[in-house]
Amino acid sequence: MRGLLRSVWNEPRPPSVPRRTWWDWALVGVLVPLAVVEGVLRPDLPWRAVSVAVTIALVPTLLWRRTKPLLMALIMFVGTSLAPLLMGGTSLDAYTMVYVLILIYSLYRWGSGREAVIGFLITLGVVCASIVSGRLISGDLVGAFAVMFSCLTLGVAFRYRARARLRELDQVKLLQREQLARDLHDTVAHHVSAMAIRAQAGLAASATQPDAATDALRVIEAEASRTLAEMRAMVHLLRRNEPAELTPGKHIADLKELAGRGRVGPAVAVEISGDLDGVPPSVGAAIYRIAQESVTNARRHARHATRIDVSVAADDTSVRLRVSDDGDSVSGRTIATPGYGLIGMIERAGLLGGTCEAGPNPGRGWTVTAVLPRTRVAT
Repeated sequence: MRGLLRSVWNEPRPPSVPRRTWWDWALVGVLVPLAVVEGVLRPDLPWRAVSVAVTIALVPTLLWRRTKPLLMALIMFVGTSLAPLLMGGTSLDAYTMVYVLILIYSLYRWGSGREAVIGFLITLGVVCASIVSGRLISGDLVGAFAVMFSCLTLGVAFRYRARARLRELDQVKLLQREQLARDLHDTVAHHVSAMAIRAQAGLAASATQPDAATDALRVIEAEASRTLAEMRAMVHLLRRNEPAELTPGKHIADLKELAGRGRVGPAVAVEISGDLDGVPPSVGAAIYRIAQESVTNARRHARHATRIDVSVAADDTSVRLRVSDDGDSVSGRTIATPGYGLIGMIERAGLLGGTCEAGPNPGRGWTVTAVLPRTRVAT
């Protein structure tokens, strides 16, 4: 139990806390007029002017509820606690004040562990003080605690749901980095192996050559063998005990394997243009992987599609990939919550200094575009 309490207290704030958005300003813009309308139209509202003024004065706390959740909750508690002093002991009873539930939710959703604990104790103290002072009768006690724990539960649930999502995204990115490392290893290992073989051949023919050539060949062989051994050790864990293949990975020319009609889904047409000589193996492998993932997604999700077009164009500075289908618009694929396949493609392109984007076409279908520089190698 002590360890659990310590972990809760040391819980950091969620990463990448969003700041104010248009929705926050819209919420404030709606609540202020609602408070005024309630003050004008509600005949049983006690201390009408004071109730409306306090309600409106606390509305701006919603703008900082994510970045400063504990402070905004404290301001709300202080404001609602001091209001009865101005209202002759009458509790603040404006319906518009229901927005305070958003502040309580935000405290557990966006605050750190210690902020959540302190806020919980303050909330509990305010409820107990209301009971002692008579502002909260015993019949409303169950409702008050039910509302408080509902806000707490919602905040914690959404907090850990977002954390689980981040962990899944990190796993996808790690898998992409692993695959990229494997592609780089396979390509470089292939060339280093060729160096070692050529050096051995030179040694075999060195009997008729000067001693300097023999020494140089020995250095080449030793360096190539050492490099190959170090690379195998470096990626051993990434490969999860899979045997190393000394053959080059997929390249842009291998995209032709995707052409044709598969067992399911629409036919695939592949078009490759431009000068592909000198394209780094890492870039070629990334283009192939992104195209492969895009074609797979199109075959799975493009409803009523009849064709998938894959085009690659290379120039002096970059390689451009475009994968487009003619399926129904969107077809269940969304931009707001991209799938793990799309996230992986974006991560792979970003690792190589490029970009990858996906979205619906103006008419029908879905298009994935990727642009990778020819000169940059993954670091």
